[in-house]
Amino acid sequence: MSCYCSYLSPIIPLLANNGDKFPMGASILKDRSIAIRERPEGTCGLIMAQIQKQVALTCKRFALLMALLSASLALSAFFAGLIGRVEIPPSEVVRSILTELGLMKDPSLNDAWPVVVLHIRLSRICLSMFVGMALAVAGATFQGIFRNPLADPFTIGVSTGAAFGASLALFLGFGHHALFGLGFLPLASLAGALLALSAVVALGRINGRLRRETMVLAGIVVATSLSALISLIKSLDEESVSSIVFWVMGSFQGRGWSHVGFALPYMTAGWILIGIHARELDLLSLGDIQAKQLGVDVDRVRLRLLIGASLLTAAAVSVSGVIGFVGLVVPHLIRLTLGAEHRPLLILSALLGGMALLWSDVAARILLPGGEELPVGVVTALLGGPFFCLLLRTRKGGEIP
Repeated sequence: MSCYCSYLSPIIPLLANNGDKFPMGASILKDRSIAIRERPEGTCGLIMAQIQKQVALTCKRFALLMALLSASLALSAFFAGLIGRVEIPPSEVVRSILTELGLMKDPSLNDAWPVVVLHIRLSRICLSMFVGMALAVAGATFQGIFRNPLADPFTIGVSTGAAFGASLALFLGFGHHALFGLGFLPLASLAGALLALSAVVALGRINGRLRRETMVLAGIVVATSLSALISLIKSLDEESVSSIVFWVMGSFQGRGWSHVGFALPYMTAGWILIGIHARELDLLSLGDIQAKQLGVDVDRVRLRLLIGASLLTAAAVSVSGVIGFVGLVVPHLIRLTLGAEHRPLLILSALLGGMALLWSDVAARILLPGGEELPVGVVTALLGGPFFCLLLRTRKGGEIP
């Protein structure tokens, strides 16, 4: 145990000064750092036992939350499949799925049910869940990269780049064209998002280094410039204004399995890239100097995390349009419950983000009469804005988690 204490001794002051940013156990180390330095060495075992107990408690809480959110997401997907213009009993939904998968044959089943359930509702459910997962994970990653609790997928202009790509495609008349069996809009949106990321990286690199301050400023410049170009496109082509505005507000209307297949590979690549560097993301939360002292190649890791989060954002926005507040609010809720360690934070944010956007899309489908749909971005803004204000007001001392 004395070896363990001597290993911790150079790290304890670092943790004590950054307890609000460091993951599990940091608060206990902060409270006990003076005690470890001043008390006899024999008391170190008791202190380390308390730390291990707290970490074990946090792990149990994570396992419980993960099981709860996973079950809630599965149930949400099932019940969302029951909601729509055509009422389908739960038993018919199950029979439709089993029949379409070839697990059973039921001649009495209405031929329209499998089409409605699997090809219309289930594809939309899966897409909304994947987009919510991507935006929530991207938001948590951006907040860790920039050490800014208000960072989200809009911070560096990736979402605006996607909106510009789609607006330009509509302006040039390619909005209804198809390429590789998919509408041209998602491809143009993805290209615009990746070009925006390239511009931010090029502008934010100073003397070969990527600093978070210059990255944020470069993101603001790129986002502002692209927003101005979108406004210019609207003024030049009044016929496309309604299509551009509706797309920018975000919607899953008319989306199908082709959109899921298009976005999922990019999302998977982003999730893997971020998951590999989750530990380094924890250390980046301490600051660049401290992360370097602990062996992190700050510039390389930051660029990889930035690419991963931007891939998630670009893929999500390319198939759904611009949807706000998911990447901002969801990570805060998880931090309030579990803490700031990024590995469990990213996993739970994905589950909660998928469920939040799924029910937002359900609300967008049923709130208006006559089969009309609200843009899902409007629903998330109406729900997320007041909720985030309430979150700020109820935080102790007005601090953001």
